[in-house]
Amino acid sequence: MEPLVFGFGGHARRENCPRHPSLGWAEMCFEPVGSLLPTAFKEKNMKRTIALCLGVLGLALLPALAQTPAPAANTGKVHGHVTNPSGTPQAGGTVMFAEGKLSGAASKFPVDANGDFSAEVPAGTYKLVYRNVGVPDDKESDHVDSVKVTVGADLKQDIDMSRKEYIDQLSPEQKKQLDELRKKNSEAMKANEVIKHINADLGTSIQDLKDSDSAREAATKTLGATASKADLDAKEAEIKTEKYTDIETMMLRDTVAKPDASILWARLGQAETGLKKFEQAETAFKKALEVDTAAKKQDLNVQGLAQAGLGEIYARTGKVPEANAAYDAAAKLDPTRASMYYKNEAVIFMMANNADGQAAAAQKAIDADPKQPIPYYLKGNALIQKTTLDEKTKKLVAPPGCLEAYQKYLDLQPNGLYAAEVKGILSGFSTTVDNTYKAEKKRK
Repeated sequence: MEPLVFGFGGHARRENCPRHPSLGWAEMCFEPVGSLLPTAFKEKNMKRTIALCLGVLGLALLPALAQTPAPAANTGKVHGHVTNPSGTPQAGGTVMFAEGKLSGAASKFPVDANGDFSAEVPAGTYKLVYRNVGVPDDKESDHVDSVKVTVGADLKQDIDMSRKEYIDQLSPEQKKQLDELRKKNSEAMKANEVIKHINADLGTSIQDLKDSDSAREAATKTLGATASKADLDAKEAEIKTEKYTDIETMMLRDTVAKPDASILWARLGQAETGLKKFEQAETAFKKALEVDTAAKKQDLNVQGLAQAGLGEIYARTGKVPEANAAYDAAAKLDPTRASMYYKNEAVIFMMANNADGQAAAAQKAIDADPKQPIPYYLKGNALIQKTTLDEKTKKLVAPPGCLEAYQKYLDLQPNGLYAAEVKGILSGFSTTVDNTYKAEKKRK
């Protein structure tokens, strides 16, 4: 029997590559992994540091007055915000409305994580006391005198410990602590501002990746369904270049601002892969792995993304052993996505016209998750290139596992995107092929 190179099911095939001539369908199989990753960095919690420092600022209480509670029905509301000596919100602790001794749970109200409080108390004039966490009942962190609560009203009354009068009464040691705290908070605020911008860039990068994945659809919408394939291809490439360039620009800036964030290097690698800057992309992915493995808390999702990114680069540049090793590493790092990684590898090998690599990767995807239909299609699509013709029976002979893979795809997805193509292929193996050629008679 001899190898054949021709089409099945009415689909035109390219010479030496009897598969679909367009890469668009294959890209639809490719599942981006970057969008599955968490992107937000947590800002430093300055409030906790401030709260601990304020524990030493408990001041002695003034003598108490006799308490005369008003009827419960005659109440008013009070809300406000607590600011600590460094000028930032003070989280935690309690406020207390006192007309006499500072005790009794009914007169205490919590301060939330943002430094805010609200209360409803009987009408009257109070001394409003704030106690930070850890300050005992016989001391206070600050107070406001003569807070008048009116029936039915909602009074705004803040407690501001950054005022000059409060700072002036602190001891030299407390003032020194406060200066150090202000310096740390200033640095933290600058760092938080950087993180805020980085998180915004990561959000934009996710949308850019999604837009790149749907570039063909956007090109068709822009040019219209009657546009030529060449024009659609050009428009699709233009959209992808724009989106990947946008990501690259952001990540080049952000990796300078925060070089210890592995996800930024991984995103940079994705962008440069899309721009076919394979050497730069390889460097970026390796940097992502280096940074993440050195971190106290490693992110296996990022490491999996970086290894899969290296696998894609190696597959596109013909480095098959390196590609296999990288995708195996990605699957080992994140077994829950092993089938997806191997499926993506099969798609990339298909786009690189490497049928053997495609078939092997598709089988790995099947082994990882036998319920996914696309890997069976990809396996059949790779094996069909080795179809032969039996000269005696004039029947097509599929390589082992080819028709079984196609049939399994139909079993799992009978109305899938490639169902019609697969049915045509399967029916083609039940017909006799006439491969004889008769020359036309010369016209006289």
